[in-house]
Amino acid sequence: MKIIFSLLLLGIFSKSNSQTFKAKLQDLSFMSGIWYQNHEWGDMEEFWGKPMGDCMICSYRCVKDGKVMFYEFIVIEQSDSVPVMKLRHFKPGNIGWEEKDKPYEYPLTELKNNKATFAAADKSLFMSYEKIDSTRMNILLKEKNKKGEWESTEFHYSLKAAN
Repeated sequence: MKIIFSLLLLGIFSKSNSQTFKAKLQDLSFMSGIWYQNHEWGDMEEFWGKPMGDCMICSYRCVKDGKVMFYEFIVIEQSDSVPVMKLRHFKPGNIGWEEKDKPYEYPLTELKNNKATFAAADKSLFMSYEKIDSTRMNILLKEKNKKGEWESTEFHYSLKAAN
């Protein structure tokens, strides 16, 4: 009986390891461009560079009533299996929110057509980038609030300029 149980476990672990999700940075090329939207938070602009080497970069700004609210700097770096998004926030004056050696990290968890989903390791946050057509990209941010309840925020960007 122990032998049969051990073989079953071995089969389950072998199958799950062989089905590990893998993706390449080049698969995220659809995100490149200069994207813009007017949102309740303010006017938002994201500059996504095309993949180069083992990385992509993004700079983001949110401006309301002529004043910057915050910035983000994002890199996506290729790991052994999937691209990993590394994000930092900045206040006006280029003052970082996160500790200098601890950016937020979100590995790519799903990739279908022109939609990429990144997730926090603890699954408390998901970000999906979906290119709708040649001039529109939607971003969905789903995160758990302090009460453990899910909240979603949608961003609807238009292409301002192609890279």
